[in-house]
Amino acid sequence: MILPAPSVPMRSWRLALNRHFARGALAALLAITSPPAAYAQGNGLTRPVALPAFDPARQSCTKPRALRKELVFVQDNEREFVQGIGYGLALAASERGMKYSVLRSENNAALMVRQINRLRTNKTGAIVVAPIDPPSLSPGLKRLIGSGAYVGAIVPPPAITILNAPQYRTGAVLAEAAAAHIRTRLGGKAKVVLLTHDNLQFLAPRFTAMRDTLRQLPGVTIVADISPATVDKAGGYRTMKMILLAQPKVDVILGADTVVLGALDALREAGKARPSQFLGGIDGEREAVAELKNAGSPYKASISLASPIFGYAMGRFASDWLEGKSVPQAMDILPKALTIANIAQYERDIGDPKAVYTDPRRRNSYLRMYGNICFDSRFQYINFPWSSERR
Repeated sequence: MILPAPSVPMRSWRLALNRHFARGALAALLAITSPPAAYAQGNGLTRPVALPAFDPARQSCTKPRALRKELVFVQDNEREFVQGIGYGLALAASERGMKYSVLRSENNAALMVRQINRLRTNKTGAIVVAPIDPPSLSPGLKRLIGSGAYVGAIVPPPAITILNAPQYRTGAVLAEAAAAHIRTRLGGKAKVVLLTHDNLQFLAPRFTAMRDTLRQLPGVTIVADISPATVDKAGGYRTMKMILLAQPKVDVILGADTVVLGALDALREAGKARPSQFLGGIDGEREAVAELKNAGSPYKASISLASPIFGYAMGRFASDWLEGKSVPQAMDILPKALTIANIAQYERDIGDPKAVYTDPRRRNSYLRMYGNICFDSRFQYINFPWSSERR
């Protein structure tokens, strides 16, 4: 399901911009301060560092110049999780008076590289990207950061703001729900399919957690542990069709919502879907939520990462950056297991991300922010696989 475009009209905001009377002193301080050991000019922070909690009261610094006041979302594909990010970004851009547009890469890594390079040539002020192939994209993102643009990235570095989830915990929450179902509904025995993304090192811990949890059940057999070629419904559908040729009876399927929903389509087409099965995904996509409400559906759990809410947050960070303000270097999306008891509140929250963001109690149940960075300190951007779980 495509999320609706924001209904809030663009309106003029009288931005109370700080005149930054201390810019000169701050610039002098930055010039004489020794950079951290993990810092290298142009390459950002390349070795893991511990980030403190984000300080929203941190003093502003230089406002980027000669950049267009626009936010561009560079999408890997059209899966609903990504559409949710775009919904939040568009809403924030509208409220802040930023031009907003979307570039779709259609799972084409080379096209995404060209798109990023054009954005730098066009002096785009802010982008958020869901990378397809992080290594090939990295040089272009570094150049964008060097130009002064805001770069927000969904999981892989480099970026001014890295968005991630505690990936191991996210996978464990889903696997624990599956394990409980196996014990109580399946007599402790199950044939399990894991639809992984192990080729994306930044997401691999969630699948390690699933294996660690299921390994504790002696009656469980993982009959397929495979990464679909594309992270979307079509990828899940094609992969499950292939698995069913060798394993016509499966009990549990785990992965991202979008691929598990595709696998469910394959099961239903083959007449292999059963109410006793446990299908569960990660992302809290609307189609998955709809399946949870269906009493006869094999879909039993979805772990929400509330993409409209963190998309809205990143849109605000983009606007703050272009005004010379300090923004978080990293942000956690906290996993939330959706149940019949909390689905209604969850749907209200993702439908109105501004209300969640401006209410600290509600925001803190979804997001956690770390570190501070602004234009003057932009070369201290994160260029390592950041995770709050790293110790």
